[in-house]
Amino acid sequence: MSDPLEGPVRGDGGQLGHPLLDEYLDFLAGRCRPNTVLAVAFNLKVFFTVVGKSPKRVRPADVLAFMTAQRAGASRIGASVAPVPDGGAAGVSSRTVRRRLSSISGLYAFLHARGDVAINPVPRGLPTRRERQRPRQGVPLMRGTRTLPRILTPAEVDALTGALRTHRDRAMVAAMVLGGLRRCEVIGLRLGDLRVAERRVLIANGKGGHQRLIPISGSLSTCARTWNSSVPRTQSPRRCSSC
Repeated sequence: MSDPLEGPVRGDGGQLGHPLLDEYLDFLAGRCRPNTVLAVAFNLKVFFTVVGKSPKRVRPADVLAFMTAQRAGASRIGASVAPVPDGGAAGVSSRTVRRRLSSISGLYAFLHARGDVAINPVPRGLPTRRERQRPRQGVPLMRGTRTLPRILTPAEVDALTGALRTHRDRAMVAAMVLGGLRRCEVIGLRLGDLRVAERRVLIANGKGGHQRLIPISGSLSTCARTWNSSVPRTQSPRRCSSC
């Protein structure tokens, strides 16, 4: 299995063409959202393309070499890397590497539970001199950096809202800015989910498939009321993306 996962990811569940990987993705599909399964499938495809080994032949050294190759921008372990001008970054960010390591560790936790592999080749961390006194307190494989999100100023929000032409678009932007809704949650909203009189919005299919009711501000309530009144009464409630 020199190039185990070349070619595009196939199928709705992100099937990769290898029995062990496809069985894990099928297992994952029963526990996670479809986008999560697709993301894991892509991460696994990248890993096994870079490593060039079958799942049962992967060792901790391969995982560490994968991390180095990802940060350096190499397409395969041991491949040469072209220099990047102006001191730019050749590889992916540390967050991307950590996310891919999480997908790989999840795969091998599944295979280890089934008895397909003896150990999980993804190290929990690097040992230190204090390992004997404080087990499992080693150095993380990849240190992440925490950055604050960039927040729009009131003037920028007003400029964005003023550039919108329809009541629907204004209500969608207001739901994200004033209500804190995610993009996918706004797209999935229906007219019936807007409880204007109660000043609440029902998120019927939020992150992880959870439902929740969130309070809305007076400004968002006004936008939602205006949009709701602009829809013909003979028209059945539809999703925001198609209204």
